[in-house]
Amino acid sequence: MRRKPRIPPSPLPQRHGVDPVRVRLPVVGAWATVREYLVERLSGAGAGVVDGMFDAGRIVGADGRAVAADAPYVPGMFVWFHRELPEEVPVPFPLEVVHRDEHIVVVDKPHFLATTPRGSHVTETALARLRRELGIPALGAAHRLDRLTAGLVLFTVRPEERGAYQTLFSDRLVHKEYEAVAPYDPALTLPRTVRSRIVKERGVLQAREVTGEPNAVSRVELAGHRPEGADGLARYRLVPGTGQTHQLRVHMTALGVPILGDPLYPEVTAPVPAGDFRRPLQLLARALEFTDPVTGEEHRFRSGRELAAWASYDRWAAGTHDGPSAGQ
Repeated sequence: MRRKPRIPPSPLPQRHGVDPVRVRLPVVGAWATVREYLVERLSGAGAGVVDGMFDAGRIVGADGRAVAADAPYVPGMFVWFHRELPEEVPVPFPLEVVHRDEHIVVVDKPHFLATTPRGSHVTETALARLRRELGIPALGAAHRLDRLTAGLVLFTVRPEERGAYQTLFSDRLVHKEYEAVAPYDPALTLPRTVRSRIVKERGVLQAREVTGEPNAVSRVELAGHRPEGADGLARYRLVPGTGQTHQLRVHMTALGVPILGDPLYPEVTAPVPAGDFRRPLQLLARALEFTDPVTGEEHRFRSGRELAAWASYDRWAAGTHDGPSAGQ
């Protein structure tokens, strides 16, 4: 059995709460120099960008020293560098810390803030922001919420304990409850448990239901609805039994009551400009309950946010809010 290579500690510090990129040169390959491999590996950036990084001494080895462009290729060698960070519009809503101890941090994430760096969202993410604000460079995410979904997210303080908390989610030992605002359909019989098979293909925005063995289970309950003659909305309590991508959004759409503000379901809408924080998706991770795998403590957390369309549909629809925490 082949042993995994020992990964040296990063010689570069974080920048704006974001880790440097670590690249391990393949054990098998015909590249003559480190530059030759990186130009191929980072082909999307272009050879000029890679050469500029070498010229500036921004690509370093395990000892922290700059690697020369003509350095011989060494199979299994590690190199690090900081990528150029994209220009990002700050998400103007607070990230509320619900709980913090020596093992975990639980936050109440606003809409529009990604959980972890990905794509064009890097520094404007919950993870990067928390690392900066709390001064915990080793902070890591135990799970993720979609960028457009607000609510509770669990982070771990110690890297060596992260796996134990991630296992809670993979083994479905965390009780999660969501809240959503969607149209009210008096003909829809609730509560009910929705079971289907959902697939999400890489590069395709929407997930979709297909025939086959169910891999997605959601409990849907009616938590309240407007009186007749009002805005025609209802508030739903959603309890996912599994964690497929966009599962709750897909299941609500399949029931004929798509969640308000959803840009993907039932139809993909045109992208909004960067910095447009109006009409957020009306989906909230309301509750998170689990037994702490490290301390044995029973945790029960609840989001303090209120979905804007339920508080005032007219204001949500108009895209107006009174302050940084309103409209969420």
